[in-house]
Amino acid sequence: MNAQLVSDSLTEPSLKSAATPAADETLLDAYSQAVSTTVQQAGPAVVHIQARSGKSGNGGSGSGFLISPDGFVMTNSHVVHGANELRAQTPDGRESRGYLIGDDPDTDLAIIRIDLPDLHHLRFADSEKIAVGQVAVAIGNPLGLDNTVTAGIVSALGRTFPARTGRLIDNVLQTDAALNPGNSGGPLLNTRGQVIGVNTAIIPAAQGICFAIGSKTAEFVASWLIKEGRIRRGYIGVAGQDVSIHERVARFHQLRQRSGILVHTIEKDSAASEAGVEVNDILIWLDHEELRSVHELHRLLVLREPNRKSRLTVLRKNQVVHLWITPRERA
Repeated sequence: MNAQLVSDSLTEPSLKSAATPAADETLLDAYSQAVSTTVQQAGPAVVHIQARSGKSGNGGSGSGFLISPDGFVMTNSHVVHGANELRAQTPDGRESRGYLIGDDPDTDLAIIRIDLPDLHHLRFADSEKIAVGQVAVAIGNPLGLDNTVTAGIVSALGRTFPARTGRLIDNVLQTDAALNPGNSGGPLLNTRGQVIGVNTAIIPAAQGICFAIGSKTAEFVASWLIKEGRIRRGYIGVAGQDVSIHERVARFHQLRQRSGILVHTIEKDSAASEAGVEVNDILIWLDHEELRSVHELHRLLVLREPNRKSRLTVLRKNQVVHLWITPRERA
């Protein structure tokens, strides 16, 4: 009996150790295949952008990706802002002059257009289906090295990151897929070859902390830049964050939503200040539209004509308060 027990204890680990490398190899093969397939699907739509400015022709370079078959390319604002000449090159070596269609420094996004036939383009992923831990693949041209691929995971959702204008960009993805100068404006992809973010920034002193503007923001901004060339934003002068509304409070006030925007700071002499908004108010409605997130507020302020009086509803110490506010157009 004892001999059998000793024998089992010796052989069982050896069987496990023999099986583990094979299992690991299978997982690695699956991961490699997923990344490789993503690159095959999406790679042809990623372009290298050269931007030149000034009389000397100095400039920089970055990445971009086609979002339509007729040549619209999304990239970062900081890649093309201020340039007087743009050139784009596709992975198959074709070149075209780029024409700036729209630029939005507040979200660090821009649209240019190139004139080439037979262009492959990418689609945006459903932002509601992006999850922490999922595989993320970045394609771009870091340090001038064309068509470079890195892979990692989505490390976090819902980050904020300051644009060069000082405005906070909302709904930013954090990833550990390695990004370097020149990756800016390239796509961050899921394994279906869909865009989950636009690669935009790194923290130089950190390792494995990189950021991409989320697909929901990118798709929304792209549609307006193509339509009008810019985004006309209403501006109320608050800084805040998404928060949950307690179930009991929501039921008492018969609210369908379970989230709003908690006000952190209010700018002096702003529309919010004049309307009577207070720190720690939770913004819940603008006219009859629910404000479930900061993104929803930004979206509504874009869709509404500035300088039009609206009713802003807030939760203040669990009481519903109605205020009249006139958003201003942001310069």
